Amino acid sequence: MIKEDFLHYLWKLKKIDFSGLISTDNEEVTILDFGSYNTDSGPDFFNAKVKINDTIWAGNIEMHVYSSDWIKHKHHHDQAYKNVILHVVYEEDIKIKSNTGTKLPTIELKNRIFKNDLKNYKLLKFNKNWIPCEKAIGQVSSLSIENALEKALINRLINKSEHLKSILDDKQNNWDEAFYIFLARYFGMKTNSDAFEALAKKLPYKIILKEKDDLNKIEALLFGQAGMLNELFVDEYPLFLKNEYEHLKNKYNLAPVPTSIWKFSKLRPLNFPTIRISQFANILFNQNHIFRNVFECNNIDCLIKIFKTQTSQYWENHFIFDEQSINKKKSIGKKSIEVLIINTVVPALFYFGYINNETLYKEKAIDLLINLPAENNSIINKWKNLNININSAFDSQALLELKQNYCDKKRCLECPIGNEIMNK
Repeated sequence: MIKEDFLHYLWKLKKIDFSGLISTDNEEVTILDFGSYNTDSGPDFFNAKVKINDTIWAGNIEMHVYSSDWIKHKHHHDQAYKNVILHVVYEEDIKIKSNTGTKLPTIELKNRIFKNDLKNYKLLKFNKNWIPCEKAIGQVSSLSIENALEKALINRLINKSEHLKSILDDKQNNWDEAFYIFLARYFGMKTNSDAFEALAKKLPYKIILKEKDDLNKIEALLFGQAGMLNELFVDEYPLFLKNEYEHLKNKYNLAPVPTSIWKFSKLRPLNFPTIRISQFANILFNQNHIFRNVFECNNIDCLIKIFKTQTSQYWENHFIFDEQSINKKKSIGKKSIEVLIINTVVPALFYFGYINNETLYKEKAIDLLINLPAENNSIINKWKNLNININSAFDSQALLELKQNYCDKKRCLECPIGNEIMNK
């Protein structure tokens, strides 16, 4: 069965047989202006103009697969639809009245869609391939693929910055505080991202800045606020941190997060939250203002220098408090730093440029992706099997977005690749 998006696509591109167009009440209809496509709530096309018999009407157009969808979607109770002048449907199954109680002029499209468009649409929409265009993408032009990747990447950056936006809203647009929380979230990686964000929200960045000249105090603050200093310790270092934290907790009136939010099981020891907290502490200790320092970087080497850090000495032979392990320096690897840049720095730079209309920062974000190596995972490998060129993180990030938010959701008609296939 066809979907409403197909009707929108045909209407936008005027790919319908409009010859001898009549309404379902046998009135002559001429489309003078197809209107502007609306991607928000409300009618599908604004500011249209149609001639019905001898009368010209100006207003909005609403589209449905069945005319009864007007009732199903509760448009008859919605004042946003009172200016609809034409109901465009695939099939009229019931007569619909406008919100003013008069008949709603309706045209049917089921016998006006060109066979080739319908065939191509069904081939894309109703197959069970890994991606809908899997069998046809080899014949798609490189220009359409490039356009699809560019569109997908911008969407991905906007989507990734949504969480940063919510943090900024919560912190009254304080970028120092918001970026610190955003960075902390991704420092927790997938397993402890929520826990790290909760920790950062419980420990304001302004307190870190007040104590930033002493790494021990920063670690005491972070481990204390993580709820990890409540035990009866044997080792000298956690005992020292515990005493230091008690003083700082009273000084700043702090309350820790529940210890239970931290996850250790199924993690490699190098990714234990204890190790990540110590590494995070070292980054905060070495940077006067993490947000400003990151945003002033003009290349990847500069960012790697900021994030290339290791734990404090105690953690070189520990993974958790009071349990000694083999001595080994635990620094953040280059791959981990690259993932951090992709997930935090790039969307933050892009969003900063986006909301402040600063092209420089948006271009900076995209340049970072172009100069970072592509990620290597099962999705990217399948794209490679389809002979898609993947040269950088720009390509891999775009292809992840394309797969997850376009291909998997069958949004082929919103994709330049799908559009080229539809036009063959």
